[in-house]
Amino acid sequence: HNWHLKLLPSRRCCQFQVTNGRESFRIEIQFGVRRGDSDIFVSSQPREAYTQSTTWPETYSVAEMKFFQHITRQAPPDSVHLRCLQFFTRLVLGFGFSTYSMKTLVMHLLNAFPVSQWRRGYLLQRLLDISDYLRLCVLTKCLKHFIVGNQRLPQDIRLPPDVQTARPYNLFHRLAEEPAAHNQAINEYRVL
Repeated sequence: HNWHLKLLPSRRCCQFQVTNGRESFRIEIQFGVRRGDSDIFVSSQPREAYTQSTTWPETYSVAEMKFFQHITRQAPPDSVHLRCLQFFTRLVLGFGFSTYSMKTLVMHLLNAFPVSQWRRGYLLQRLLDISDYLRLCVLTKCLKHFIVGNQRLPQDIRLPPDVQTARPYNLFHRLAEEPAAHNQAINEYRVL
């Protein structure tokens, strides 16, 4: 097993490529600092392209991962929640909807429906629910952040009090602020 390690250029994280002649993997390590004993971190990864190099935004990735782990522990063996997520994240590639928006939609619906209703027999209904919820969010120009301000999270997800009680921010705020972006989102939803 001979592997070759190559460091890749990066300003905000540690990136390297590992190859063995047949396979190649790109590995990225994000730097982060935990907020107290919570599942919230500040991270070196910028949220937006214009984030200054000295700004470390909050990341909710660990809390989101723990939510999916909680669902997976409770879900029946034939649960389709991850298939639904994979389907929609692939479907929106090339459109203006981010994979993070799709993940947020699915997390909201996982919190709304019992895990027993995510079995294989409910696949079509759950896909339709995700599509309908996306349509509703586009039309109302509002998709609330899943972690911030959510009072219905499992107890093992630890949030700082300010994050737990904050008003959730709108991931679709751009649609509310820019009529052209809203029209484009409506048209892209119709194409989907």
